[in-house]
Amino acid sequence: MSILGEFEQLILWAVLRLGDEAYGVSIAREIEERTGRDVSPGSIYTALGRLEDRGLVHSRREGGGAGRAGRPRKFYRLRSAGARSLEESWSHLSAMADGQIDRLRGVGGG
Repeated sequence: MSILGEFEQLILWAVLRLGDEAYGVSIAREIEERTGRDVSPGSIYTALGRLEDRGLVHSRREGGGAGRAGRPRKFYRLRSAGARSLEESWSHLSAMADGQIDRLRGVGGG
C-alpha cells in the first residue's frame, strides 16, 4: 500500500469531499477553509500529478467556457487504490492517537 504524506492526505480528503467538483482551485480552497493552511494551486497540481501517476486519483478534462477563455478544466476523482491508501493512513493515525488526546493536551500545559 502507498504511504501518504500529510499534504497528500489533505488533498485526497478534499477530492473525496468535493466529489465531481474537485479541481485544483476548489481543492486548494477546501483545504484552506477546513485547515486554515494557505496552499497554492501550483502545489496542488504538482501533488495531484504524483497521485495520478501512483494510480490514486483519476482525472478528466472538460471543455472550458467563455469564463475560462476556452481552457479546459481538469477534474479529479478518488480511485479505489486512493481510497484504500487514505483509509489505511487514517487507520494508522487513529491507532497511534487512540487514548492519547487528553495526554497530548497536557504536554507543555496546553
